[in-house]
Amino acid sequence: MKFKTVAEAFNYYRTKTVKEMETRAKEIGHIIDTDEKADISALNIELSGIKEARENLETRNNAAAALNIITGMSTEPQGQKTFGDDVLETQEYRSAFYKSLLGQAMTDPEKAAYDAGLKIAEKRADAFISSTDAAAVLPTQTLNEIIKKAHTQGGLLAECRSFSLPTKISVPVGTPGDKAAWHTEGAEVAGEKVVPTTVTFDGYEIIKVFSISAKARRMSIAAFESYLVEELTACVMETINDALVNGTGTGQGTGLLSGITWTAGKNMIQADKTKGIIYADAVKTVALLKRGYSNGAKWAMNNATLYTEFYGMVDSTGRPVFIADPKTEGIGKILGHEVVIDDNFPDDTVVLGNFSQYMGYNLPEGIAVEVSRESSFRKGLIDYRALAIADCKPIVAEAFVKLCKAAE
Repeated sequence: MKFKTVAEAFNYYRTKTVKEMETRAKEIGHIIDTDEKADISALNIELSGIKEARENLETRNNAAAALNIITGMSTEPQGQKTFGDDVLETQEYRSAFYKSLLGQAMTDPEKAAYDAGLKIAEKRADAFISSTDAAAVLPTQTLNEIIKKAHTQGGLLAECRSFSLPTKISVPVGTPGDKAAWHTEGAEVAGEKVVPTTVTFDGYEIIKVFSISAKARRMSIAAFESYLVEELTACVMETINDALVNGTGTGQGTGLLSGITWTAGKNMIQADKTKGIIYADAVKTVALLKRGYSNGAKWAMNNATLYTEFYGMVDSTGRPVFIADPKTEGIGKILGHEVVIDDNFPDDTVVLGNFSQYMGYNLPEGIAVEVSRESSFRKGLIDYRALAIADCKPIVAEAFVKLCKAAE
């Protein structure tokens, strides 16, 4: 197309996009360089029109941006907002997630966020095998609330390291090393080869199905989120907490009691069954903990063991061994080490160790939730299925010692 005037070319290109203008300008440049018969005059008129059209477009965009700053109004079309990998952290996705579970209508931005969230779930298809292909992952804010609530309930879960790593990946974890030595000037220093231990988490499924009345559709999002946090804390996080102590490692996480080989005199003290646990046994247990692991180590036991075995225990001078802590939220201390109460421990079984560094659980994909309104149709209920992929295990076995009563 030939233009007789710059104004004519401007009017043609003023409705085009920047990309279209740039493409045509490159074509004109190529024609001028390669075509000897090209109408240079007409092409220059067209280039001038493109230049003015582009300047006009930039001026209008700058004016719209300035107006947007002044008025606080957004010129972005509704429903056109795009979301990246951080969509699970957005308010739009959180609102859309709960509306989908409650069967409520979504706005266009919420629908866009929800679709972006489902794409993330599709990427995790190897972990979350969904019967409906529409399992939505919990919003980040809700997952954080669940973990926070689980921590406030005490137990080992509040003490152990939390990981969010892909399964089957080996992660190096540092262990206490030898301290530096005094050096004689000019003498050769032998190097220390540091060999960190590694931890590899597997992926085991935790599933919970719960039902609520169909009238839940009328619940507010805030009320339903509060209910879901309570329910998932009670089922998913409690399951992980129990596995930290009693997990067998077969189809589930590995716990302290079965994940470490306990040998009397090496990493375990057995108290006399008749006398029970006495002061000397507690002292021997602390002495078994290897150098470097005692800093930050805590006693873990159930409530009955604390008050049956330790509450009335005294040392050789008659002073109480268990010192309660009325000033803070802590339970108290035994021989200088804090006490953690976890009722998943059996009676008369105590573990002393550095849980915050050398015991961990992995929740790599968060928690996925599906809803079914057909499975309990005759009962007028709505079924929800929560699915999590998790694992747990002791990272360094020598960071723990055990105190228990002898079997016989």
